[in-house]
Amino acid sequence: MTAALPLAEAARRLRAGTTTAVALTEAALARIASHDPALNAFVLLTVERAMADARRADAELAQGVDRGPMHGIPHALKDIYATAGIRTTCHSKLRLDVVPKEDSVVAAKFAAGGAVLLGKLATHEFAIGGPSFDLPFPPARNPWNRAHIPGGSSSGSAAAVGSGMVRMAMGSDTGGSIRGPAGYCGLVGLKPTYGRVSRRGVFPLSFTLDHCGPLAASIEDAAIALQVIAGFDAADAASVDLPVPDYRADLERGVAGLRIGIPRAWFATAAAVTPEVLATIDRTADLLRGAGAVVEDVALPDYTLFSACGRALMIGEAFSIHEADLRERPMDFGAVAYQRFIYGAAITSSDLMAALRLRRTLTDAVDAALQRYDALLTASTLIPAPRFDANLSPLAVAAVVQTIQFNVTGHPALSVPTDVTAVGLPVGVQLAGRAWDEATLLRIGRAVERLSGWEARTRPDCI
Repeated sequence: MTAALPLAEAARRLRAGTTTAVALTEAALARIASHDPALNAFVLLTVERAMADARRADAELAQGVDRGPMHGIPHALKDIYATAGIRTTCHSKLRLDVVPKEDSVVAAKFAAGGAVLLGKLATHEFAIGGPSFDLPFPPARNPWNRAHIPGGSSSGSAAAVGSGMVRMAMGSDTGGSIRGPAGYCGLVGLKPTYGRVSRRGVFPLSFTLDHCGPLAASIEDAAIALQVIAGFDAADAASVDLPVPDYRADLERGVAGLRIGIPRAWFATAAAVTPEVLATIDRTADLLRGAGAVVEDVALPDYTLFSACGRALMIGEAFSIHEADLRERPMDFGAVAYQRFIYGAAITSSDLMAALRLRRTLTDAVDAALQRYDALLTASTLIPAPRFDANLSPLAVAAVVQTIQFNVTGHPALSVPTDVTAVGLPVGVQLAGRAWDEATLLRIGRAVERLSGWEARTRPDCI
């Protein structure tokens, strides 16, 4: 039994009685035992919990109790998601002994849906920066080539899904921490609309930029995960009470008649962008045109404005969250996180007000473009995954991931893999859509996945 069946196929087999949740879970645990020592994706395995979840799911399904599309299916959570009775460390010395009393909303929704929790996944410390080698756990590694980073901060989630230990794992995205790792590891990474998924119980980095979303092996897997976790939460101030559509209903409709804009100035002349990334964006545009979409360039404000706005907000808000520990326990932070947080001490209220005013202008510009286009097509990462020894600073690594613009605006955004470079590392594209219209975004992503030939590609063997 493979540990990496597509979620829909695993669900079908569970209901047909041709597999069991116990078998799926044992296969996943066996693959983790085989591959994780080299990849460091997990910081904690919850074996007893996983087997109990699996046995319960099998019993319920046998009795005709069906809790939804992930009933009996393994998953894992980035270690900033609170899990009742299970240590939640944020990959930091400061929280090694923290055991929450309650689940985060996302963890609770998966549990209520009968999913099987395999464990907690590596991140960058407090989801702010890395990779770092001075933390309680080693950094996760890229399953396509262990000498390369998997991206951050949802690094363990990307390594776990990219290596086939699990089909879907939850990440978080404040400036691109779902889409960047997805781009580097050949995965689908979905940042839903701001307010679509509750962040309650997820350790915050920036209250106005944080998003929860899945990293998955396919568009359909991401759609299934979003179906489980989307919805209103009155206790999350950012949550919006809107209907949740069926995210799989239109996945195979194709793109004929859709309009897609390319903000080419964002990436085409960026100093770091590689020929492979430029080529895969152009090829994707041609494939979409061939499938009946209108694809043309669109002018939007300069990317550096989005980046400056987002980083001012992120670092200012992050400093306010960590200020007491930065003053009282500075030596318990890793060097990278400390250095990034401390910049927030220099951000003034005037800086934040200027960033908020700019944010409104930038959001209006993207909204205006999306009145004319169904989606935007751009880069997610400007380069394939760098090596650990590339001597890139955390800020330099962030600069080659071009994703923060949609955290600033809150629009849903999706990283989709499209190709593999000559040196064996994946590249892909980023799509963004109208607020609350993840369904159309996933539909376009599915077309890219199919037209590019990605779904037929062989996954890395992780050896």
